[in-house]
Amino acid sequence: MTRAQLEHLIRASADIANDDEIIVIGSQAILAEFPNAPADLLVSVEADVYPKNEPERADLIDGSIGELSPFHDTYGYYAQGVGETTAVLPAGWQDRLVPIRNQNTRGATGWCLEAHDLVISKCVAGREKDRRFCATAIRHGLVNARTLEDRLQTTPIDDDRLRVAVTERLRAWAHVES
Repeated sequence: MTRAQLEHLIRASADIANDDEIIVIGSQAILAEFPNAPADLLVSVEADVYPKNEPERADLIDGSIGELSPFHDTYGYYAQGVGETTAVLPAGWQDRLVPIRNQNTRGATGWCLEAHDLVISKCVAGREKDRRFCATAIRHGLVNARTLEDRLQTTPIDDDRLRVAVTERLRAWAHVES
């Protein structure tokens, strides 16, 4: 996905949900801080989004421009309407959201996860594609290892084994890249 494609999804999501503020929590949120992010971070054809002020309307987005929709067939990318609790995020993430708002979004704002918050959420999710994303972001220097460790400390993870695993992953990736 490109920055222009994400802007298109923000505009379309805002129109569908009748909410000019869209939260972007998936991997493509990286495009807010890094519009020309490395290609290996932009392999997804979906953006995980929900309307900030009308989160219950995420299903409308999913049904209108989601996977296998005419929109997806036409453009080759889509928005996945998700819930507010889809991602496990560090405390204060809402205060660090990075806006995308311009003519291409029709003035609607896509509030995208800040890169460190995004990497933490991906590392906690722990799927293979998430692990690749995290390692790649660290390798390209888009995030700082110390900031990731600080954010992890404020992330609500109830499972102690998961917390240890996430900590070890982050440290291993940072060590390999330093």
